[in-house]
Amino acid sequence: MPRKKKTDTEKETSKPRVHKDLEGFDIRINAFGEIVSTLDIEKINEFLDKYVDDKKLRHLKSKSKKSKK
Repeated sequence: MPRKKKTDTEKETSKPRVHKDLEGFDIRINAFGEIVSTLDIEKINEFLDKYVDDKKLRHLKSKSKKSKK
């Protein structure tokens, strides 16, 4: 049995699942090319620092752990 295709209005109204700390977060680019966000940049950076692993900084973390021992 084929799946029912979503209509254009269903696609627009459906919201993606998000982390509870980012609830209500929306980001857009206005007519002038400026990024407009519903959350403060500092709060977004705190979230990213807490939950996202930075691949470029992995080697620094491993060196600092070795030097502490």
